[in-house]
Amino acid sequence: MATRASNRPYQIVIFGASGFTGQFVVEEVARAADGEDCRGQELRWAVAGRSQKKLEEVLSRAADRLGKPQLKSIDIILSDISDAASLADMCKKASVVLDCVGPYRFYGEAVVKACIENGAHFLDISGEPQFLESMQMKYNSQAADSGVYIVGSTGFDSIPADLGVLFTRNSIQGTLTAVESFLSFKSGPEGTCIHEGTWQSAIHGVTDQGNLRNLRKKLALKPLPVTGKKLKRRGAVFYSNEVQQYSIPFPGSDASVVKRTQRYLYESLKETPVQYAAYFAVGGIASVIRLMFAGFLFLLFTKFSFGRNLLIKYPKCFSFGYFSKEGPTMKQMEESSFSMTFFGEGYSKGVDPQQAKPNVKICTQVSGPEVAYITTPIAMVQAGMTILKEPESLPKSGGVYTPGAAFSKTKLIDRLNKAGIHFTVLSKME
Repeated sequence: MATRASNRPYQIVIFGASGFTGQFVVEEVARAADGEDCRGQELRWAVAGRSQKKLEEVLSRAADRLGKPQLKSIDIILSDISDAASLADMCKKASVVLDCVGPYRFYGEAVVKACIENGAHFLDISGEPQFLESMQMKYNSQAADSGVYIVGSTGFDSIPADLGVLFTRNSIQGTLTAVESFLSFKSGPEGTCIHEGTWQSAIHGVTDQGNLRNLRKKLALKPLPVTGKKLKRRGAVFYSNEVQQYSIPFPGSDASVVKRTQRYLYESLKETPVQYAAYFAVGGIASVIRLMFAGFLFLLFTKFSFGRNLLIKYPKCFSFGYFSKEGPTMKQMEESSFSMTFFGEGYSKGVDPQQAKPNVKICTQVSGPEVAYITTPIAMVQAGMTILKEPESLPKSGGVYTPGAAFSKTKLIDRLNKAGIHFTVLSKME
């Protein structure tokens, strides 16, 4: 498969390159083309989407912003999500397709199917558990037979969390058994904002909770074994002594993605599964009250089609300015950052987890720039470069994978460190 794909016209094709996130993925691929991985060998890449004009505008804007006039002559592939023949044509030309067209529950499956049928590897930046898990259930064996890697959630959802747990595990001498992560955002004087596409995904995700539960019942997976002390779940709102802020369970896909990774590592590689819980640090009591009010309104409105339509039509109003049709300004993006802090515990070498209390503690952190349009493109593009450059370190067969499952034996963390997403050990007690 790797040999066949390497002979294709393009190593990377960005599908949905003219979308709000896609335009930043274009810029990141252009940076990667000048990076260490491509020294002495030109990266062959193209952009794809419905509109020739919009794709030309994206390339022109990227050329001006990066001072690279040659970007204006990057090849364009016209491909439409509703046209199976055009998707097949795109996938036949690509080694790796970076799919930036969401919400994925509506637009993702057709691209996954086209990639598998035409031998192209697939990456998305979905934070939608139902899409991610249904793709694994429906297409894992087909992808394996085709030698194709389908890797979901390779953006901010959920590379920092998934690889952060692996980094924490790999940073101790012994056995890591449990990790809690706390996510914090920082913004400048102008605040922060995210484009409405993410907001729409959240609305549909909450609306579809019943289908997600049914999907998981169909999978009928056995619970993973617990090694050592069982990780206690926190409340819906609690004060965290670890980060000294009020915190809530993180509502994104991180916990489900990490759990799927741990299942793969346990079942396929016989590695000890790590228990995991993801939290979001919200600040002081005023932030908690504001968040609870916004959350109540959001949940109430998602119960009715009229309410959902209002949420979709007026994202700025109902999200208190955090989501908008325009997305963030460049200044807002440049002044924003994130940190995800991991608190892990486990057992030193030679200590039996079933007979003793945890005697190893570790604190690590993954930090980086603005999450949606700087960190996400970096993560996605570096994941794509890893597939191209380290095929021998990927799982032995194709299939539908989480980032941690696909990349646990690769140098992706090193690539991310060099690209601006930093993995560090803050403290260790062994």
